[in-house]
Amino acid sequence: MSLLPDAESFKRVVDGSSRGLGPSAARLALAAASGPFALAVAIRGVAYDAGLLPVIRADVPVISVGNLTLGGTGKTPLVAWIVRLLRAAGHVPAVVSRGYGARPGEVSDEAAELAVVLPGVIHVADRDRATAARTAVAAGASAVVLDDGFQHRRLHRDLDIVAIDATDPFGCGRLFPRGLLREPLRGLARAGAIVLARAGSVTPQRRVEIRDTLERACGGRLPGPWMEAEHRPVALRSSGGLTQPLDALAGRRVVGFAGIGNPAAFRATLAAMDADVADFLPFPDHHAYAAHDLARIAARARAAGAAILVTTLKDLVKVRHDDLDGIPVAAVEIALDATTGGEGVAGAVVSAARPPLASRNRAS
Repeated sequence: MSLLPDAESFKRVVDGSSRGLGPSAARLALAAASGPFALAVAIRGVAYDAGLLPVIRADVPVISVGNLTLGGTGKTPLVAWIVRLLRAAGHVPAVVSRGYGARPGEVSDEAAELAVVLPGVIHVADRDRATAARTAVAAGASAVVLDDGFQHRRLHRDLDIVAIDATDPFGCGRLFPRGLLREPLRGLARAGAIVLARAGSVTPQRRVEIRDTLERACGGRLPGPWMEAEHRPVALRSSGGLTQPLDALAGRRVVGFAGIGNPAAFRATLAAMDADVADFLPFPDHHAYAAHDLARIAARARAAGAAILVTTLKDLVKVRHDDLDGIPVAAVEIALDATTGGEGVAGAVVSAARPPLASRNRAS
């Protein structure tokens, strides 16, 4: 069993919704720990701003996708959206990521998920993203999409896109570990474009309030184009690659599970699909499912009388079963749908990427 709390439990502690002596003591301890973290973030930022820490340039354009908070902001559908833009512009794009949780020789969570939604796209995972970018270029990439790269400033990027989750835009207003912020909101001023993800999950007035808060954090003006986007389910997918239409869940009794940064958002997605969500099991982000986890999920599904188990693609590629104890398992495939400002962010991506080298050579 993992010693880490699941994302929902940790968030309830830091946002104050968990009450009692234990959570209160935990918040005091987390607040004390956030001081050294804030100092380290500030020193590192100053060092990069002053040129005291080196920045390495790749031989191709680099588009970074990141965020200001810990947890899920739906970056993978955004990465896929950008990769498709680059392909349409004539590039051979590669995705570079840290490869969280993967041992040498193993496929990371991100690589496995992207292989499903973006078959054939180069993906390189390495803690040293500069090395990964060089590897991607050597493999034939003409542009690199840096996944979860906003705070990884060692690799130069031609465009920084920051995703903000509309359902929790400010990370409880505090730096980690007392809150979910990786750095202060004013760090957003380094961005070149901002995407408000899951925008339809909040009211239009709340979207205006989020934008106003971010503008103030950036000194009164956003640093680049603003896009609002939805994460829309597009299909159900089995581990074996079979797909079903979304209405296959309508009215059916389901049990959901997810080991992602924002499991509550996934649970809300299931409810919005008219599924009868009888039970839901959150796991820590990037959870590695062991046999006892799968047995527990199957037992909960049996107890709830579930007709199907539903999870995310990120989890399905680790579970690798079409059924658990005879109960079918399917993942909801999610795609990004730009609802406002998509042209501005798309234009920024294409402009930053520049024409591929082969096209430039033909033009000259």
